[in-house]
Amino acid sequence: MSEPFDAQPIGAFLDALASHAPAPGGGSAAALAGAMAAGLVSMVCAFTIGKKQYAAIEDEVRGLHARAEALRQELQQLAAADIEVFGRLSAAYKLPRTTDADAATRQAAIQHVTRQATEVPLRVAQAAASIIPLCTALAPRVGRLIVSDIGVATVLARATVQSAILNIEINLAGLEDQHFVRETRAQVEDLTIGLSEEAEGIIAIVRNRINQ
Repeated sequence: MSEPFDAQPIGAFLDALASHAPAPGGGSAAALAGAMAAGLVSMVCAFTIGKKQYAAIEDEVRGLHARAEALRQELQQLAAADIEVFGRLSAAYKLPRTTDADAATRQAAIQHVTRQATEVPLRVAQAAASIIPLCTALAPRVGRLIVSDIGVATVLARATVQSAILNIEINLAGLEDQHFVRETRAQVEDLTIGLSEEAEGIIAIVRNRINQ
């Protein structure tokens, strides 16, 4: 996968994901799922903007569209960042440890890059969580024929948060800096307060509107 991430066809990404190569893996897959969630929100906004029956909310929808597009771009970049940081972490583990000095240098490098590898999925979780309020705003108000897309966006966004947290936890388990570990876990806890309940509320609205 030598091409820039954004330049690759989805088939190439999926082939690489399914191969024996260690990257891309779960981190970039989670970020890509989040980008798809944001893309669905953008699509729903695009179908709503310019329609006479939604003129009263057009300005708000334009704002939601701009936010969704910003999140989509961020998550695409984070998918690439996850692959890149994994490569640096692999390189750190391959550093020599023949002498005590070598071993200390290697351990410091591993710790440094592992912290970075934790920060990437944290940003993925934060970006994906930011998609949920957009879905809350749109679900009761957009056209019934596209409301299911908001439901799918919600499911994908919540799954992205949950997936990113798994990647955070696996990296925290290898870190010696307990202050950073506690701080990161506190951020994750704050991020997830009420998130599942909000997502379930959106899905309930979507299902109710589908069955009207």
